[in-house]
Amino acid sequence: MVTPTKTKVEQSGDLAVMRFEGDITSASEDAVLGKYNGLAAGTSKILLDFSKVPYLNSSGIALVIQLMMAASKVPQKVLCFGLTPHFVKVFTMLGLAKYTTIQPDEATARAAVA
Repeated sequence: MVTPTKTKVEQSGDLAVMRFEGDITSASEDAVLGKYNGLAAGTSKILLDFSKVPYLNSSGIALVIQLMMAASKVPQKVLCFGLTPHFVKVFTMLGLAKYTTIQPDEATARAAVA
């Protein structure tokens, strides 16, 4: 059974942390792109927290890529953390390094954008 995605956004100045919870699939467009489009003006750094995402399929990855591509045009810096080793490998194989940096945890991600 697919768990619907919930996204909590924590905004602090020019930094936004998007915390995903649940499976990210084609049904997650509002939770991913909708929440991204609702970020405050002036947001230049975005941390994507995948620590509570048990499942991410190809449609979900496509949504994350759309977010990253939109952010690269602004430009906004996007960092990811909380990915399982499997999804670190998938993101690396897909070449997402040109849109994001994968960090091992939130503290490291915050330090990288400080």
